[in-house]
Amino acid sequence: METRQIYTFIKVAQLQSFSKAAEELGYSQSAVTVQIKLLENELETRLFDRVGKKITLTHQGEQFYVYSNNILKEMFEAKKALRGQGPLSGVLRIGTIESLCFSKFPPILHYFYEHHPNVTVQILTGSPEELIDMMEHNKVDIIYLLDRPLYHTNWIKVLEKEDEVVFTASVQSPFAGKKGLELKDILQERFVLTEKDANYRKELDVLLASKGCQVTPFLEISNTEFIINLVKQNMGLSFLPHFTIKESVANHRLAILDVSDFHISMWRQIIYHRDKWVTREMTEFIRLAQLDFYQPDICESSE
Repeated sequence: METRQIYTFIKVAQLQSFSKAAEELGYSQSAVTVQIKLLENELETRLFDRVGKKITLTHQGEQFYVYSNNILKEMFEAKKALRGQGPLSGVLRIGTIESLCFSKFPPILHYFYEHHPNVTVQILTGSPEELIDMMEHNKVDIIYLLDRPLYHTNWIKVLEKEDEVVFTASVQSPFAGKKGLELKDILQERFVLTEKDANYRKELDVLLASKGCQVTPFLEISNTEFIINLVKQNMGLSFLPHFTIKESVANHRLAILDVSDFHISMWRQIIYHRDKWVTREMTEFIRLAQLDFYQPDICESSE
């Protein structure tokens, strides 16, 4: 059954004439007759009664007329959706690291919840190496990670933004507000840090080693939110990306320590595979992330 046959059937039914339908559709009358005959053969029923010069729908024809209009309507809606004219409604699979998921995703997800309720978002977390492997094997559509700048000919990068990684403490800490601190002033303090395989923890350990130093945390855990809550309670210092503590600093719960002889930056990056078909759902996520989309009432709810 072809779409043009359905169009022809509807036009003949509306005009009650093969010749008028042929004229309006730009076909010969014989072409219209053939199309209707093929349709009747496929449906194994008679669609029109032809009594003299009068053309009328049979009972089965009347039934098929209703279905035909519904078929064309559904086809129109399908084309509209696939061409980007309908609401977003697909599945969006994102790979990210835990600190970004905690800090950057809530307002974006809230926006999707409010404006794109038919989109299903699936989030997988892992190390940058694990996320890249997921992307390479099409287990995620897009990855959002924090690392040194990464490049590959198979990748498309749509975001690269530098973020400083900083030492932080509770505002109750004696180090809060002190100017000109040095590493030696704080390394013997209690630290709450991410696990050793976290990329910015690796950077910390490598740079400390280059200076002949090391830090031995009293707690290692991968959960960034948990670390922040402990530091707020003045249970130790930590070393975290600035974006993870930005709101806590603004709300006077945490302080960034002024360590003059130690600076590390990493880059937030959004990447997808060059061969990946970019869906509208991906495009919307990228748009919001590039805007560094932020809603204070959502981000501050954890305070």
